[in-house]
Amino acid sequence: MVIPAYNEEARLPQTLARVCAYLAQARPEPGEVLVVDDGSRDGTVRVAEAFAQTHPAVRVIRNDHRGKGYAVRAGMLAARGRTVLFTDADLSAPIEDIELLLPWFERGYDIVIGSRMGGGADLQRVRAPLLRRVMGRAFNWIVRLLAVHGIHDTQCGFKAFRDDVTRDVFTRLQLYGDHAPRVRGGMMTAFDVEVLFVGRKLGYHIREVPVHWSYGRGTKIHLVLDSWRNFRDVVLVRWNDLCGRYRTPAP
Repeated sequence: MVIPAYNEEARLPQTLARVCAYLAQARPEPGEVLVVDDGSRDGTVRVAEAFAQTHPAVRVIRNDHRGKGYAVRAGMLAARGRTVLFTDADLSAPIEDIELLLPWFERGYDIVIGSRMGGGADLQRVRAPLLRRVMGRAFNWIVRLLAVHGIHDTQCGFKAFRDDVTRDVFTRLQLYGDHAPRVRGGMMTAFDVEVLFVGRKLGYHIREVPVHWSYGRGTKIHLVLDSWRNFRDVVLVRWNDLCGRYRTPAP
């Protein structure tokens, strides 16, 4: 499990305790938890490393502050499991909902993603404010039109990949790869769109699965700036594809 974290000192200890309890009690196979710090300015690294001292399954990766997309990519490429999942530090989707995703790998899917929309997901969601929901649906309509057809919710932070697929997809990403610049403050991007676009371009089978969802009150999203970044990212994904930049893995 990969958990990107930016200024999550308050929530992270409880999140790690819940994740490790789930691994110990519900999963027969060994697992690991990678906390990828995104250049936090609070005590995120301190509490994560303190927790790791008594929980061998937990590893901490320190990064400069380059945004969630860069942090997720770093964690996914460092992970060693047969199945690799990334999830948000606030556990907006409960970690136990992994059980909804994993059976689809046995049915031949390569990428299985949580969804907050479609297929009954709305009935399982503690709803965000109306403006957030309207903007989210508008953005997903743009994504389906320009980049990833047939997926209701590209932005849900609960996605799992087969290990070989993880490396094949994440080494090809362009928007928030090795050359991503340092940023200031919280930043939401459409890195998920690039991940799913590349996965589909490579021919991998993607399954969208409704999950339970609770709106995180501690969100760091700026509606205007982040909406612009998301739209820009979708356009850049199409441009990168036209330029042939997804054909071979990045060096």
